[in-house]
Amino acid sequence: MFRNAISILAGLILASLTTPSAIAADSCAPVFDAITKLITSASHSYSAGVLNGKAISTETIYVQGKTYLAVKGGKWMLSPATPNDVLQQEKKDEANGKATCQLLRNESVDSEPATVYSLRRETETLKENGQVWISRITGRELRQEVDVDYGGAVGKGHFSARYEYSNVKPPM
Repeated sequence: MFRNAISILAGLILASLTTPSAIAADSCAPVFDAITKLITSASHSYSAGVLNGKAISTETIYVQGKTYLAVKGGKWMLSPATPNDVLQQEKKDEANGKATCQLLRNESVDSEPATVYSLRRETETLKENGQVWISRITGRELRQEVDVDYGGAVGKGHFSARYEYSNVKPPM
C-alpha cells in the first residue's frame, strides 16, 4: 500500500520540468529536473480527473520536508511518504524506466511564458502519456495533462494538474 501510494503520488506529480535553454528537443532532462524541483520545493499541487471511470481530485503540499495530502471531506493528512521518499522513487523510475520527451511548442500559462513538452514514460508501476507546461522563467512545472495506466486494480485514468509555489504552508 505504501509503495502504491508513492507510485500514485509520483504519477500524479510526474511530468515536471526545468528551463529548456540548451537542452535538446527530445531530451527528458527538463522534465525530470522539474519533477525534482516540484518535490524539493515548497509546492501545492491540484489535480482532477477520472480513474477507472470515477471522478477523483487530489491536492498535495510539499513543505518543510513533509508531504500533506487532502483526503475525502477536504481533510488533510500527513503522508507517510516524505518528499525524499517520493524523490527516491522518481530517481529509481528514471533509472529503470523508459521515457521519451519532445519539445512541442511555447505557450503562456496565466501570462507566464512556458514550454510545452510531451512525455511518454513506462516504469515498473505505471505507463503515462501526456503534456507538461514548464515555466521558461523558473523551470518549474505550471500544469500538466496526462493519461496514466497503473495496471491491475488501480486501473487507468486521465488527470489535469496545476501547481503553485508561492505562499505554500502546511495545512491547518
